[in-house]
Amino acid sequence: QVQLAESGGGLVQAGGSLRLSCAASGRTFSANVMGWFRQAPGKEREFVGRIYSKGTTYYADSVKARFTISRDNTKNTVYLQMNSLKPEDTAVYHCAASSAPYSSNWASELQYDYWGQGTQVTVSS
Repeated sequence: QVQLAESGGGLVQAGGSLRLSCAASGRTFSANVMGWFRQAPGKEREFVGRIYSKGTTYYADSVKARFTISRDNTKNTVYLQMNSLKPEDTAVYHCAASSAPYSSNWASELQYDYWGQGTQVTVSS
């Protein structure tokens, strides 16, 4: 129902910024919740943040005050603005979409139905 494509990853020095984009296609109206996850080498996938269709956001403690998620429904695109990047932010970043009407734990990857291919973010020290 929904196809996702991330872009904007790259190499940046510690303290720098990157803006990731996630373009959605298909039945985008069913993507009520959009989430961002990341997976570092040798580690399990972890939750970064999520945004509701109405715009409410929530972030993992590790990225609060540094990352910002926004949503432009006219462009069917979700953004992840990353500031004050740290080497530990290095990972493959994935966006995900959920058509579920409600969940008390959007930090769980089990709540998401569709996933993008991922984009690499590398932060050098």
